[in-house]
Amino acid sequence: MNTTNKSIVIDFIEQIWNLNQFEKMDTYISDDFIDYSLPSTLPTNKKGMKNWIIGTGKSFEHKTIIDTIVSEEDNVIVKIKMNLKHIGVWRGINPTDLNIKTEGYRYYKLKNKKITAHWALIDGNAIQNQLIPFKNRNTC
Repeated sequence: MNTTNKSIVIDFIEQIWNLNQFEKMDTYISDDFIDYSLPSTLPTNKKGMKNWIIGTGKSFEHKTIIDTIVSEEDNVIVKIKMNLKHIGVWRGINPTDLNIKTEGYRYYKLKNKKITAHWALIDGNAIQNQLIPFKNRNTC
């Protein structure tokens, strides 16, 4: 069990995803980092990940909670829960201020105590299904 890598991932999720302390990205992310989970419109590097976090933050206030974490050698996988508040337009749905939840997985590859790669599988359908009743409503 690699507790150092687990700690790095736990701290990264809290500091970068939850608190948006982007000035700390170099503490966690290697220079040759690749994010395999980003939309094709974004670069797959640190800048792309930062832009994704900022972009999703315009649609949702979010808090990622680690449910389960497993680490072996330089690999860490987390099962997460996300608490979201819908504050901005998302997939054509105006802000609803609803508190919604989803779940997913994040997989990290580390080397020399830095994250070198990231993959994610987040249940976007759960988000969509909770918001779809509001798709054609105008909010003011």
